[in-house]
Amino acid sequence: MVVLNKIYTKTGDAGETALGNGVRVAKHSLRVTTYGTSDELNATVGMARLQASGEMDEMLARIQNDLFDLGADLCRPDIERDAEAEYPPLRMVASQVARLEGEIDKMNSALEPLRSFILPGGSPLSAHLHVCRTVARRAERLCVELATMETINSDAVKYLNRLSDWFFVAARVANSNGSKDVLWVPGDNR
Repeated sequence: MVVLNKIYTKTGDAGETALGNGVRVAKHSLRVTTYGTSDELNATVGMARLQASGEMDEMLARIQNDLFDLGADLCRPDIERDAEAEYPPLRMVASQVARLEGEIDKMNSALEPLRSFILPGGSPLSAHLHVCRTVARRAERLCVELATMETINSDAVKYLNRLSDWFFVAARVANSNGSKDVLWVPGDNR
């Protein structure tokens, strides 16, 4: 286990940071922006958890841990696992994506089909989950962009894609299984 006794190191004062493999890069690099956005997403999930309880809170806790895995994956550009490395890269895996799909299917089975777009809102938890959804989509866009420039783990992209869907369905569940969803009313119909 890594022990963090000193929080500030001053090594980033010139606008650079170290990736998980020790390579120094600009703090504004796309890779750093991408895993920084997954960290931001984790913080928004923490805010949503303040409104959650029971099974929803348990699922969100697993997602927070997955997001740490995602950040660890994205901060290591050396995509291949080196079994002899002191700290081999942690990678997102297909089972994490499959778990999200199973949870989406289970939550979605209790929902009425949508007949309109919905607006973020309804309950406080639903509103928070919609914020999570939009940050997850941004993280996904950044991850996809990074994949056009560097090799990244494809399960990281898949996870983010499913995660934004997960947040959408969970937001509907948080609105009394969709009965308190706020429906979009197009401008011509008001």
